[in-house]
Amino acid sequence: MVFAIAVVGVAVLSLMVGARPLAPAAVLDALLTTDLTNPDHAVVWDGRVPRTALGLIAGVAMGVAGALIQGLTRNPLADPGILGINAGAAFGVVLAVGILGIETVLGYIWFAFAGGLVAAVGVFLIGRGRNVDPVRLVLAGVALSAVLEGMGQALALVNPQAFDRLRTWNVGSIDIGSTRPIIAISAFVLAGVVLALFTGRRLNALAMGDEVAASLGAGVRGTRVMALAATTLLAGSVAATAGVIVFLGLMVPHLARWICGPDYRWVLLYSALLGAVILLLADIVGRVVVRGELAAGIVVAVVGAPFLIALARRRKVIEL
Repeated sequence: MVFAIAVVGVAVLSLMVGARPLAPAAVLDALLTTDLTNPDHAVVWDGRVPRTALGLIAGVAMGVAGALIQGLTRNPLADPGILGINAGAAFGVVLAVGILGIETVLGYIWFAFAGGLVAAVGVFLIGRGRNVDPVRLVLAGVALSAVLEGMGQALALVNPQAFDRLRTWNVGSIDIGSTRPIIAISAFVLAGVVLALFTGRRLNALAMGDEVAASLGAGVRGTRVMALAATTLLAGSVAATAGVIVFLGLMVPHLARWICGPDYRWVLLYSALLGAVILLLADIVGRVVVRGELAAGIVVAVVGAPFLIALARRRKVIEL
């Protein structure tokens, strides 16, 4: 309940804070009586409502996706980018902008989503062997990500317009100025969250090893396929709309485990709430710290990098 209230509070703060600060009464008036000829109403509806909505959705998606991928690979340093989703989505953006000339977010969002989906399926097919092996998945994801990133950068350098678009997309900004892309990915995010909730109990069994999980009737292969599908839907949706937001999926599940323990039924829930709070707070900080605003993805990276260093330097990294 505390974190749910925190999500609401941060969302309200996100509607108030920015280059043009607004009082709570002005925000409430804009939400209740929409008049886009009023400058305050225009600021709220054209900028901050889509930004806040995407921050909430992307934070939930990345938090849950991070918890899933760490449970799936039993790797405490894993994040959704390990499946090649970010690299595949970036490659899709380069193809859409550089070759097909698509410049609108709603136009290249589908290429980004398709690129992330194809990359995740490719990693799954390359790394599965006889069974879905977590170590093989990680190696396949790293290898495919390197190939796609190299190809994307090569194509982007040939087309300066695509390079500029990729550079903007890579910083991870939730300032999209429209709710249409959010509506486009909301069904995928909802499907991913539902799938994730069904895997919570099974991930608890999987954490004890494949043999124990199988003896408990968890269905090791089915659990991994379901977790992979949910991670792809969640991380692919975020990459397609907000770009690459690094470290959020790595950091949030650890904070959740420190609060609620190792039970994935609770870890997934707390990761969703914490992801939304942290991403929106990062976006708010980016608005007030730097004149002209700083993308939320950069703020999260600045906070997440020391977190990763501290986690890696611990004498005993948490085993999953």
